[in-house]
Amino acid sequence: MYVCLCHGVTERQIREVAEAGCHSVSELTMRTGVGANCGSCLDAASEVLAQVHGARTVPLPLPVLSHAA
Repeated sequence: MYVCLCHGVTERQIREVAEAGCHSVSELTMRTGVGANCGSCLDAASEVLAQVHGARTVPLPLPVLSHAA
């Protein structure tokens, strides 16, 4: 799905950039152009970034560790 029509940036491209280490919308704009024109895509782009980085969050302490020993 296209997130930024002005620059032709897809959700998949945003996910790839986020997985490569992009953590902020401003950095995403520099790398892809998302939001640099009209800005109507910024909320959707921010949501995709949050989804990618939220999926990598590991709860601490790890539940398995409480059963060890």
